[in-house]
Amino acid sequence: DPVTVIGLIAAACTTFAYVPQAVKTIKTKDTKSLSLIMYVIMTVGIVLWLFYGVLKNDLPIIIANTITLLFAGIILILKIKYSDFNYRCVSGSILIVVLAVEAQDH
Repeated sequence: DPVTVIGLIAAACTTFAYVPQAVKTIKTKDTKSLSLIMYVIMTVGIVLWLFYGVLKNDLPIIIANTITLLFAGIILILKIKYSDFNYRCVSGSILIVVLAVEAQDH
């Protein structure tokens, strides 16, 4: 199916875009220039896309977001591990994302 092929190619491009940052972060342990809030929100979004793909039984979405979650998750974990930051900032970011998702449901 050509539509599935397009979806798989698009998924590969967006998924593997995280590889250079993940490799660089693993090698250098430098996370100062990375936005914690961006990676928290992005990781939550990836989890939601993965859940959506499972519910829709959409293979390109499931594959892409599983792999993307791995790379974005690694970066997020390293950002938390190698940074000095305010934990309340992370909690607040997650709360904002959850409230936004809840608001969409109503």
